Amino acid sequence: LKVRHAKFPVFSGARPDIERIEAIDPKPGEDAALAAEAQRLTHLESLRQAAAEAHKLLSTEDESAVDAGTLLGTARRAVERAAEHDAGLAPIAQALADLVYGVGDVTVQLSGYLDGLDTDGAARLDAVQGRRAELADLMRQHGPGLDDVIDLLDSGSARLLELDRTDARIEELQAAVVQALARAEALADRLSERRRDAAGRLAEAVSAELGALAMPDARLLVTLEPADRLSASGRDEVSFLLVPHPGAEPRPIGRGASGGELSRIMLALEVVLAGVDPVPTFVFDEVDAGVGGAAAIEIGRRLARLAEHAQVVVVTHLAQVAAFASNHLRVLKDTAGAFTESSVERLTGEAREREMARLLSGLADSESGLAHARELLALR
Repeated sequence: LKVRHAKFPVFSGARPDIERIEAIDPKPGEDAALAAEAQRLTHLESLRQAAAEAHKLLSTEDESAVDAGTLLGTARRAVERAAEHDAGLAPIAQALADLVYGVGDVTVQLSGYLDGLDTDGAARLDAVQGRRAELADLMRQHGPGLDDVIDLLDSGSARLLELDRTDARIEELQAAVVQALARAEALADRLSERRRDAAGRLAEAVSAELGALAMPDARLLVTLEPADRLSASGRDEVSFLLVPHPGAEPRPIGRGASGGELSRIMLALEVVLAGVDPVPTFVFDEVDAGVGGAAAIEIGRRLARLAEHAQVVVVTHLAQVAAFASNHLRVLKDTAGAFTESSVERLTGEAREREMARLLSGLADSESGLAHARELLALR
């Protein structure tokens, strides 16, 4: 609306002209009608004299004078008497009768015309000439014709109305923005309060998980700082910081953790959030980097726990992690000449036990390796 409103400043300056035209309120054809009336009023006395003289000639109350109506009536009666002896005079008698009636009608019209003439023609003429001057001034400024002035009034009034409505609409929307911003501020305050409450609990829970994932001295910190501006996410800048060991400076996870540590931190986060933030699929690579033994088993357990809520895909070289999978897939790569072919094989039963033994000892058929593999698979 503000963009549209900006297009009106030049036209807005025409408001006084439009309002003046509205005040004068010209009507279509008014200039021609006023010109004719002015012509009549200018010659009012001569018109009155002419009409009165014509009326007197057609019908007079002066008994000493003879008018046209009397003469025609006399002629009509004479012909009607003669027509009794000659039927050929009947049409003439009828024509004279029509003339008598016509003279009567004209006499009545002249009487009405005389009665309708202005008694104060000078005052009316002044009013007419004043109105004509107003219209002439409008046509000089906005013409050339009166129709052009009326067209400008119609279009200009519509645009001024739109401009006024736009002003009102902008004020209405600005008030709505203020209300919406106040509501957003209130919601952002509530969101920040909940984030502060949850940040400590999340950091504590994830730090506990990290202790079981071969990062016993690591701690996760969740910090909230005021953002530069309010957004759909609130007014907070949320940061996840890693303290790898006591005394270390907290650093953003992306800069303070190796690839394997980052995978374990993500695993710990997802395990903690699994119940409240369901995600359909997770993929972990190098989650077991640099760990083994009991720590690897704990990683496997947590991956299995996470798999209760989502699909979890793990790339691993540790039997302790693979043992907790519900599906064990082996990726094979075979090179023949200039070509390399990759394939995926699902392992079950003895084939899975042998693969587990190979991962443990490097020997697929080692009795001790197979026994250890069965022991790990039994942990599921």
